[in-house]
Amino acid sequence: MNLEKGINFGGWFSQCVHTEEHYDSFICEDDVKQVASWKFDHIRLPFDYELVQKENGDFIEKGFSRLEDFVKLCEKYNLNVILDLHKAFGYDFNDAGTTKGNSLFDSEIMQNQFINLWKKLSESFSSYKNVAFELLNEVVEENAVAPWNQLIKKTIQEIRKNAPKTPIIYGGIQWNSANTLQFLEAPLDENIIWTFHMYEPLIFTHQKAYWVSGMDKTKEINFPETMEYLRNESIPLGYKGKDVTDTLENGSGKIIIEKMLSKAIEVASKQNVKLYCGEYGVIDQAPVEDTLSWFETIQLEFKKYKIGNAVWTYKKMDFGIIEKHYEQIKDKIIKAIVE
Repeated sequence: MNLEKGINFGGWFSQCVHTEEHYDSFICEDDVKQVASWKFDHIRLPFDYELVQKENGDFIEKGFSRLEDFVKLCEKYNLNVILDLHKAFGYDFNDAGTTKGNSLFDSEIMQNQFINLWKKLSESFSSYKNVAFELLNEVVEENAVAPWNQLIKKTIQEIRKNAPKTPIIYGGIQWNSANTLQFLEAPLDENIIWTFHMYEPLIFTHQKAYWVSGMDKTKEINFPETMEYLRNESIPLGYKGKDVTDTLENGSGKIIIEKMLSKAIEVASKQNVKLYCGEYGVIDQAPVEDTLSWFETIQLEFKKYKIGNAVWTYKKMDFGIIEKHYEQIKDKIIKAIVE
């Protein structure tokens, strides 16, 4: 299965108002056709549990039908699909470190619902050759290493009863940081793919983002900058800035990307597992020419290491490449990805 040149359809079945009206209007066949015409080979499809599962664990059959309709539509245009469980009942990456918090790893009931959802998904999509499963979008907390590894193992064992060959994707903690792949246990079989997300330096890719605690909502950040500058600017981000503040090398800010990818390659090679970058992108608040420079830099590294990837994201969500902010660089971004 080719998962080399992809794009996310964020905001359709995930991080959205979960209404039938929204589901019916946000994405249509023309969008899938457009992605295929750009020569992408896959779409990563984030979906929240609310699409397919009630809080009591009961399944929502219409939600499964929507996923299946999309998979069939992608088949029509020779596109592969990653079904990415973006939020599970009891786990929302946005709630990590907040007073609301997450309870998935503290609740056997929620973990069983998580496993049962993947049992149902594996039953429903085992016959499709263009589908891969991504267990959970982003695990965040440092203390989640052991319970996450345990849940991965239990879930894969159940999936494999229905879908023995379907690729299964999952990543480490700290919002799928490339630096935390080292904490994953050895993969259970040869059809496992380790994923990471690359938004470093976060102070650049998420500049002025209202949802990032500690982010200066007025300061413009350029790329590349010096590592010394990026480290100083990243200190207020705390845990979210850790990958930059922990990088002690000096020189261009490109170092953080090179260092993190080489670390991921090293760890994955030891475990003989494939690597995939499920998300990367730059917010629509960043300077456009610097945005293009960042994309070209990261694509050179992806190609160097032969890492498949999916850009975040197609539409809206502050990162949508078809939106007006990216208009003058969109074609160059796409060219950097697909060529």
